Amino acid sequence: MAVVINGNGTVTGVSVGGLPDGIVDTDMLAANAVTAAKASGSVKGITMADQWRIPTTYTVNGDSTITSLERNDTDFELIGTGMTESSGTFPFPSTGQYLIMASFNANSTNVQYIGIVIKLSTDSGSSFNTRAQNFDSAASTNYFVSVNTQVIVDITNTSTHQIRFHTAVPSTITVEGTSSQQRSGFTFIRLGDT
Repeated sequence: MAVVINGNGTVTGVSVGGLPDGIVDTDMLAANAVTAAKASGSVKGITMADQWRIPTTYTVNGDSTITSLERNDTDFELIGTGMTESSGTFPFPSTGQYLIMASFNANSTNVQYIGIVIKLSTDSGSSFNTRAQNFDSAASTNYFVSVNTQVIVDITNTSTHQIRFHTAVPSTITVEGTSSQQRSGFTFIRLGDT
């Protein structure tokens, strides 16, 4: 089909990819012409941010998956689809690069170490491998500790990739939780495409 410049200023007959590279620049684009669906990578900006927390204080002894969680509902608004959770396991709503941050507060007496661990499964939950961990110790009576860790993971398959959080302690500790603030909890931010 021939390229035709019409009397009203429109152009017809240009096939997709028919213009030479560089002929259209950002000045030629109409306002709001490029949507997130047409953008790629980090140009889209943050398309998902979610935050969960431990809503009540409880005791734990040994290494265990952290369960009984709630989404932050205090001055927080979810961006995008968000995470879902079942028995402490979080599948991912879409593929992409995710920043995952864990904050864990506890108190105990004379405990050698208190740790928070982020574990990732790439085989639908058959096995979980440690991707981040951090530790502190409680050296005196009623000693409060705060442990934080973070990791960026590349989620390439939403059917097989899952994440969960574990305590790592050799004896009984009290995990500090509350439903009105982020005392112990987790933040998920999708940074961009995989």
